[in-house]
Amino acid sequence: MDFTHFDSEGKAKMVDVSGKPVQKRTAIASGVIIVGSKVIDLLGSSSLKKGNPLSAARIAGIMAAKRTGDLIPLCHPLPLDQVSVDFGVENDRIVIEAKAITTARTGVEMEALTAVSVAALTIYDMSKAVSKDMVIGEIRLVSKKKEVPE
Repeated sequence: MDFTHFDSEGKAKMVDVSGKPVQKRTAIASGVIIVGSKVIDLLGSSSLKKGNPLSAARIAGIMAAKRTGDLIPLCHPLPLDQVSVDFGVENDRIVIEAKAITTARTGVEMEALTAVSVAALTIYDMSKAVSKDMVIGEIRLVSKKKEVPE
């Protein structure tokens, strides 16, 4: 079996994407952090001690997407055209969705996934004084697409 990230001697290598065309690439990822109803109640009344975790998490997610190539070994650093992080607040959980767009030779999935992961960690950090039972999970790639730029 041939592995894309290892050479014939088993040494790690970055995949050569120089022969691939530059295309607009978009990825959407999502995840959930179960925070409990107490955190949701405090969030709704703007009463969390550390401030609004969603504002901080949005910025953290965007910043993390921009640093993905530094965080994940062998991941190509990409010029990001756009990153967004949005939240859906439910009874006991916050659903996180991140969208990343680049015009490059390789996909932008890892950037979207990293944005969701770091946004969830930021919510956890800012809410941990209220709840010790939070669970981060269901982080997944929702969609990816590529198209020839205009």
